[in-house]
Amino acid sequence: MASEGPFTPEETRRYARHLVLKGFGGAAQQKLKTARVLVVGAGGLGSPAIAYLAAAGVGHLSIVDPDTVSLTNLQRQVIHTTASIGTGKADSAGAFAGALNPHVALGLHAEAITEANADAFVDDADIVLDGTDNLVTRRIVAAACERLGKPLVSGAVSMFSGQATVFAPHLGGPTHAALYPDEAADDALPSCELNGILGPVTGVIGTLMAMEAIKLATGVGTPLVGRLLVYDAREASFSELGY
Repeated sequence: MASEGPFTPEETRRYARHLVLKGFGGAAQQKLKTARVLVVGAGGLGSPAIAYLAAAGVGHLSIVDPDTVSLTNLQRQVIHTTASIGTGKADSAGAFAGALNPHVALGLHAEAITEANADAFVDDADIVLDGTDNLVTRRIVAAACERLGKPLVSGAVSMFSGQATVFAPHLGGPTHAALYPDEAADDALPSCELNGILGPVTGVIGTLMAMEAIKLATGVGTPLVGRLLVYDAREASFSELGY
């Protein structure tokens, strides 16, 4: 469980590489310790994000996912194992995070985010990560973040490419609709189930999402607000677009 106050000797050793990092150090690590992060979706993007946020020492990590682990998930959803097949993804992700770092307090929710409960989930967080695979849920999460003034780290992947950005209209950035207008629909977007996804692509984008959340929590660096970072795995290239 997360604890308030100074770092314990075990935490000091655990986070030693952060504590000696110039430009980060104890002040940023303390901010991580008090941060409350919500991860929506414990799948391909949520898996690496959850792993690195837990390892980094986020104080409270809420994980929301109504699905169960299946064999087809394991090619990319690396926090789940063969033994986890049939287990709820939220519980499986929580077991991984808790085993990795017992100093992280966990909130595990085996349910879908809906218009009825989105505000309650988002209001309890400082930062939200959306790793879901459909625009209906993405819009619900984004609308709640906009209403409540919470930054939203968003990622998406398909085939050999992926993208990441941060929506923070309350900080002067563009809205979710600026990138995903109302006329955009799921049937017009590439589906991982139909088109496939190279497993490590989700690792690249999910880790970038964790990095953005850490930057937002600590104030270190410049978040991807209003900037879309696009990764092409085949060309080993990144490009950046404004929107």
